[in-house]
Amino acid sequence: MITQIDFFILNAIQGIRNPFLDFVMPIITFLGSGGIIWITAAIILIIFRKSRKVGISVIVSLVIGLILSTLLLKNIVCRARPFNTPGALLNVSNILIGAPSGVFSFPSGHAVSSFSAATAMFMYDKKIGTVAFALAGLISFSRLYLYVHFPSDIIAGMIFGALFAFAAVFIVNKIWEKINEAKLSNNTK
Repeated sequence: MITQIDFFILNAIQGIRNPFLDFVMPIITFLGSGGIIWITAAIILIIFRKSRKVGISVIVSLVIGLILSTLLLKNIVCRARPFNTPGALLNVSNILIGAPSGVFSFPSGHAVSSFSAATAMFMYDKKIGTVAFALAGLISFSRLYLYVHFPSDIIAGMIFGALFAFAAVFIVNKIWEKINEAKLSNNTK
């Protein structure tokens, strides 16, 4: 039943295909590939002392997502991608991008990395986080437009990404506190 609903939504999205989106969506999806945009953003944030903790939290959330989602959960669930599923509107020969290197679909790694990074950023800075959420949404939608993920893959990726960000921010904040306490105790001796 979930797959039927997924295909209904996924196939409806194919109704908006046009040359402009056919050009733009592969570029947007590329930004999320391997978490490249989020790693770049984290490195930039780490460079500046004021935003260093944010950047570290983004990196930690991405690492948690890589381990728990991409390496573990995808290989437990083993869900085929839409274009490799019986009854699909599109197949590997007529999707706009080459078949993704990852065989499995659930959850979307692009959504996990995008929403873990965006959530971590939002928890520290609402303005940066809002922009990050907009980009995360575009990246995730591009995966549907390109027919390489089901909507439920994206929704699960968003939820897991947010949870991984909460965990990362908690861990980084605790370590940050311990470091600051150690500095204070060393200064008072």
